[in-house]
Amino acid sequence: MPRTAAPPLMSPVPRAADSDRRRTNASVILRSVLEHGPVARSTISRLTGLSPASVTDYCTRFTRLGLLREAEPPRQSKGVGRPHVPLDLDNSRFVVGGVHVAVPYTTVALLDLRGRVVAERQLKHDNTTDPSLVLARAADGIAALLDGAPDCRPLGVGFSAGGWVDRDSGTVVEHPLLGWREVPVREVIGARTGLPVHVDGHARALVNAERLFGRARGSRSVLHLFVGNVVDAAFATNDEVHHGPRSQAGAIAHLPVPGGTEPCDCGRVGCLQAELSERTLCRRAREAGVIEGTNPMHVVTAAAGSDAAAVRLLVERAGAVGRAARLLLDVLNPETVVVTEVGIVHREDCLRALREGVGADRATSVIPTSFPDSVLAMAGGSVALDVLYRDPLAASPEAI
Repeated sequence: MPRTAAPPLMSPVPRAADSDRRRTNASVILRSVLEHGPVARSTISRLTGLSPASVTDYCTRFTRLGLLREAEPPRQSKGVGRPHVPLDLDNSRFVVGGVHVAVPYTTVALLDLRGRVVAERQLKHDNTTDPSLVLARAADGIAALLDGAPDCRPLGVGFSAGGWVDRDSGTVVEHPLLGWREVPVREVIGARTGLPVHVDGHARALVNAERLFGRARGSRSVLHLFVGNVVDAAFATNDEVHHGPRSQAGAIAHLPVPGGTEPCDCGRVGCLQAELSERTLCRRAREAGVIEGTNPMHVVTAAAGSDAAAVRLLVERAGAVGRAARLLLDVLNPETVVVTEVGIVHREDCLRALREGVGADRATSVIPTSFPDSVLAMAGGSVALDVLYRDPLAASPEAI
């Protein structure tokens, strides 16, 4: 776990300020290499505004820790002198584990420092969502993936899920669809793996993934709308994701949908999650004779086979997602909106319906997830990667 410095005996304010400055400098340098690498130290200095000496000191430490490596210098065709040796992330040594718990199954994965999925596995819940069993299987799944990658050292595990997830305490406070309440995820997975465990809601995790590794990189404000069995959202401005008291921000399940007809467990009709959840999509698909089970990908497959009812269901749902996104746009006015929804990820007609629902004036600001083939693995792993890039020296191998 990250080390906690002993309290200073004198001048606590300057020391705290120095610690914050070091953390910020380390973060901007490592993220500069993430975004621009391979990159010369002189370029890092220019991009970050830090002195060449400071950049060299941090990069030397990152290289010693194994987070950075020297890349091949460019060939010199003219001039004299030693060429600048660029630096890049070292993807050969370290990984993070990722755990995402969904309603039907858990996804476990390993990700490298660039957020690329190295290994991934889905673990069905086998008719039980008992948290102790689900989390034990997830921890064992991460261990099995690490056994298959003996040359990689884990820096920690990221966990994400829908519902109400408290980042600070590492707890799933409430997940009604799983029947979880006050589940100490960090404690359980940490005890079983012996690794640092970082916990957050999946919409907030995916905002960070988009800002670090996706198409929202560089956006000053980002809204992420996640539409699965759980429907929730997250909002980030100026490199900070809004969490709210006990990380309860982003709960939009009971926003009213105009004209909605689906009864909700809260006793009302037309709540956002009741209208748009994958459970509702699959029930409507069964009623239309499109599928027999509860897998939304079967609806997508039927639509790909020109099933008119499947196409209609997906396009109508995407349009409704667009109208819901428009409500959030009007309130928050983000620069970029990222939507994770099964039809929008796989079909251009659904993306068009989404943008029509948003409206022509904001349509171009709305994009699908950058991780269509690995979104749940990214949701878990990016929780740990965000911690690394925010405070590289505390989350580094030296601190574990």
